[in-house]
Amino acid sequence: MWLQALYVALQKKKNLKGKSSMKKLFLGLVMVLSAMTANAQFESGKTYVGVSASDLSMSYSKQTKFNCDLAATTGCFLANDMLVLANFGYNHRDQYDAFEVGLGGRFYIEQNGLYLGVSGAYEHRKSGDARTDNFFISPEIGYVFFLNQYLTIEPAVYYRMSLNEFSEGSKVGLKLGFGFYF
Repeated sequence: MWLQALYVALQKKKNLKGKSSMKKLFLGLVMVLSAMTANAQFESGKTYVGVSASDLSMSYSKQTKFNCDLAATTGCFLANDMLVLANFGYNHRDQYDAFEVGLGGRFYIEQNGLYLGVSGAYEHRKSGDARTDNFFISPEIGYVFFLNQYLTIEPAVYYRMSLNEFSEGSKVGLKLGFGFYF
């Protein structure tokens, strides 16, 4: 239907001749198809798998020196633009190592590639013989940049609020993720 409308519009313009009309037609088709493929990735029933790295000495916190957080994420779109996620992570610090699991969600704004997310996580921390548990709530804002129809780069800014150690354990940071939408 949209292709037919584009063809009719080009037929009405008598001043478009030769190669310039073909260039304009090709450019129009590329723009329409790229917009359609990007939006199709956020439809209900699609699946998401991603990995991310954060805290590579890019965050602020009173108790951290060397930081490294790695996370694996998987999820499913329950509705258009609404993704439900499960997170699994490993956090390394000079003082301790921690494993975490969590649930979260994202809302995608298709017009500009931004997403708004929030997640909750349970962290089990081990430092020597001491073991502690912590809970976090993390709102974030990120951008989805499609490299092709399925693969993305996803930079984000987040605030990780500790519910057990608010002043010492909460932080603001940057993360860089890679996602696969299928």
